[in-house]
Amino acid sequence: MNGSDSIVIIPTYNEKENIEKIIRAVFALEKCFHILVIDDGSPDGTAAIVKNLMATEFGDRLFIIERSGKLGLGTAYIAGFKWSIEKKYDYIFEMDADFSHAPSDLPRLYAACADEGYDVAIGSRYISGVNVVNWPIGRVLMSYFASMYVRLVTGFKVHDTTAGFKCYKRRVLETIELDKIRFKGYAFQIEMKYTAYKCGFKIKEVPVVFVNRVEGVSKMNSSIFGEAVFGVMRLRLDGWFKKYPHPKD
Repeated sequence: MNGSDSIVIIPTYNEKENIEKIIRAVFALEKCFHILVIDDGSPDGTAAIVKNLMATEFGDRLFIIERSGKLGLGTAYIAGFKWSIEKKYDYIFEMDADFSHAPSDLPRLYAACADEGYDVAIGSRYISGVNVVNWPIGRVLMSYFASMYVRLVTGFKVHDTTAGFKCYKRRVLETIELDKIRFKGYAFQIEMKYTAYKCGFKIKEVPVVFVNRVEGVSKMNSSIFGEAVFGVMRLRLDGWFKKYPHPKD
């Protein structure tokens, strides 16, 4: 049994080109991470690839939750968070399957929480300039100005508010009322960070480079940005009136 204090949650939908490569890249790291794949009924056989790896090589550190269809990024992560909390992992990560998040950066996010005393570590594109590779200019501008908009409306000081590459200490996810997280798409990433901040947790942005996917099809679309625009206004109202839970030390 390869024990680990850390689990990497990877949501998937039609990622057959990437899933085995990303799993092997994570398991090749010196630091031992476990992986939980949340597959939303991929018709391309992504789940079958994962289950074959579980049966033949990685049964003690690779796990999967299969869902019936595309139920939203946020609900995928919430399912993964609950599973990981139940299994008592101390450090719980979010990561994409398409290599836009470099597996080699996982130990740096881990170190920020495990060694430096932070509660949340964010792989940040914008803490030291604009660090993206091969992104269409429209996506760069949309992402960068979305984060500026969030900071302007909410007063939240994190530079990369929409980033989906993160490490949480378990106590953060135990404190946040996960069933009350309302957003499912792009706004989910903003809401989770903002909620952690309002709960009093310490957040660090770790500079990383995001690389546009080489294989497979992007799941990004304009509707998720619409959710984010109006969702941020709701978060601002929550910040004024909602009573947030605080960690139990």
